[in-house]
Parts: sequence; C-alpha cells; structure tokens
Amino acid sequence: MSAQTSDVILARMMALHPKVIDLTLDRVWRLLDALGNPQNDLPPVIHIAGTNGKGSTLAMTRAGLEADGKVVHAYTSPHLARFHERIRVAGQLISEPDLTAVLDECYAANDGHPITYFEITTVAAMLAFARTRADFTLLEVGLGGRLDATNVIARPALTVITPVSIDHEQFLGNTLSAIAGEKAGIIKRGVPCVVGPQEGDALEVIEAVAARHHAPLLAYGQHWHAFADRDRMTYQDDTGLLDLPRPVLPGAHQIQNAGTALAALRHLGIGAEACEAAVTKAHWPARMQRLKSGPLVDIAGRAELWLDGGHNPAAGKALADVLAGLRDRPTHLICGMLNTKDVRGYLAPLAGQAASLTAVSIPGEANTLPAQTTADAARDVGLPASTADTVAVALQAIVAKDPDARVLICGSLYLAGGVLRENA
Repeated sequence: MSAQTSDVILARMMALHPKVIDLTLDRVWRLLDALGNPQNDLPPVIHIAGTNGKGSTLAMTRAGLEADGKVVHAYTSPHLARFHERIRVAGQLISEPDLTAVLDECYAANDGHPITYFEITTVAAMLAFARTRADFTLLEVGLGGRLDATNVIARPALTVITPVSIDHEQFLGNTLSAIAGEKAGIIKRGVPCVVGPQEGDALEVIEAVAARHHAPLLAYGQHWHAFADRDRMTYQDDTGLLDLPRPVLPGAHQIQNAGTALAALRHLGIGAEACEAAVTKAHWPARMQRLKSGPLVDIAGRAELWLDGGHNPAAGKALADVLAGLRDRPTHLICGMLNTKDVRGYLAPLAGQAASLTAVSIPGEANTLPAQTTADAARDVGLPASTADTVAVALQAIVAKDPDARVLICGSLYLAGGVLRENA
C-alpha cells in the first residue's frame, strides 16, 4: 500500500488528461483490462441514468434494499465534502486505507496513459466493489450514459432512467431527443429498464432504444403509477397498491423519484415493509436539506437555513414548487453557479417564490459564474439581486435585515459541498 494519502493520489490523477470531460470508453476499457476486468466480478448491478433525480432515486433504492437485509455497494458523483462519499462499500463509506490502496493500484496500472479523473476513479470504485461481497451494486451515471465510464457492465440486473431534461448540451446534444438517446445508452439487450416520468420526445427515444435491444420497459404511467394522496403517497403497479408515507426527502418531485425506486424494488421482489423504508429512511445531502447546526447556522440565528444543489431549469422548477408550499416566512436565496449552466433558466421559476437573491462566486472553482453575472441574470428574470464575497457575508447581511427569514443556499453541488465543509 502506498504511504501517500488518497488526496495526494487524486491530485496526481487530475494531471493524467487535459480535459475534465472527454466522453469515450476506450481509456476505461484499457485500464479495466490491465486490472483483470473487475467490472465482470461485481455483485448484480442496478445502473441509473437521467438528468434529475438520479441521486435521490439511488438513495431510496439503497434504503429499501438495506431494509430488506441486502448488502449494497453504491457509487455516486460528484462528492460534496470528501471524495470518500462517492464509494460506499457494503453499506459503508470506503475507508481511507482502502481508498488509497485502490487508487494507487489504478494509478500504477494506468502507467501514465491519458485518462480522465472521473474515468480512473470510477475504475477504482469497481475494483473495490469486486473485492467485497455484496448482494447488489448501485451505479449512478456521471454524465449522459452511452459513453459514461460506468457503462461497462455487460448485463446489469436492471437499468433505471430518471426524468430527462435539457442539461450538458455541449456534451450530449441540444435537443431533448438527443439527450434522451445518450441516457438510453445504458439499456442492455434483454435487461428490464425502469423509466421514470418523461416528456413525450424523451420517452419515444427510450422506447425505440429498448425495442431494438428487446429490453422490457417498466414505464411510469403505463406499468406503474405514483401520486400524492393528501399527506401520503400511493404507488400502484400490476402486483398491487402501496399506501405509504410521503418521502422523507422534501418536495413533490420526490414522489416521482420514490415511484421510480419502488418500481425497481418491486421488480426485484422486495416486500412492502422494505418499500416503506425506501421512502422513510433515505438520506441524500444537499437536496433541500435543512441545516440545523454548525458555524453558518450560528450566523443564521433565528433564520431557517437550507441547502440545495440542483442546477438546471428542471431543478429550479422543482425547487420553486417546494418553496411554494413554505409560505410562513420570506425566502432569500444565496446562489452560486457554474458557467456551463443555464442560469436564467434555473432562476426564472424561483423569481416568483423568493424575496431576494445574493450572488456569490463558488470558491476554488475555475468554472464558477462570476457573482455579478449571476446577479444580473437574477434581475433579468425579475428577482432583486446583489452580490457578496462569501456565503457567510451574504448570510450575515440577510439576517441583519430579516432575522426570521428562510435562507436557501443553492445553484450548484460544488457550492453545496463547500458549504457543508464550512459548516462542519
């Protein structure tokens, strides 16, 4: 085992390829082959793609499987506070010694060849999973699906496609159909695919790809339904009906994510009690997360402090719907975004739900949108806006004017990660 820490090895890995994102599987296949193809030794894989809801759906699926007594590996990205969050081995975050060992092994096997950070760390996760017994492996796609580094499993147990919307156009295409085609690239011949709620153009593409691969679909609105029923939710499919509490993850959109997870669990034969645990015991940070302790909470005083990492127009709409149900106090936004995102599209739905926006640049991120640009975009959509140097400064200014406010920090998972580290 290398005497170096995982942070040192991860920093070295960043220098192996000049592009942060370069979609192809050639480099991944080469490294997997050099390591003996660990992807062929994984416990049964549930592979999850989509634009929005991937992480929440994975979290609820994991909660349901674990409530049924299953041992589960899980791979997600990006991390928020620490890289270790991406790799959960047999239910636990990977340990520092184990992470250092698999990273070091992958770095050595790569032998200096070009490979992106995401590709080599994805291979490291698969190496860790292949060496530890489990009942299932949950793999979340990083970007797209067809050429994503996770798309190397010849025959998963199940594929899942959550709602598809416009995002990452520079890599996936500028139409919903093109993006859906990339997401549908995880569909494998004869392997069932659970499909969450989709717009018509996206569903048409997914259905066409599934038909070519003779992959049975379990699609929302056709094979299963999930909807709110007063203060509870109802899930129904061909095997019957479940009357469940609302998901512990807040927001009406989480009912659809829960339905997607439940469709996957029911297909795998998981019973009603574990299905209820899927919606009541899931945990997924920075998705409308209430912060209840820490230095930033101390600054907030009587004000509520919330955190959300959504960053595209669909996420903005979902967040606005959540805020519409929280009318007891005014909401003020602290927002930082990347320059690859549709900032106006994200902010437009929020303009009717927030009293103000304070824009910040994301610390340490080369691709941050300057705070002034975010503030200008907010004003363009009718949201009063200003700028601040840091989240803490923005928060102090808001609570000085409105001590009983609701403050939502939002716009980017990278900003959310920095906030969680600062508030630890």
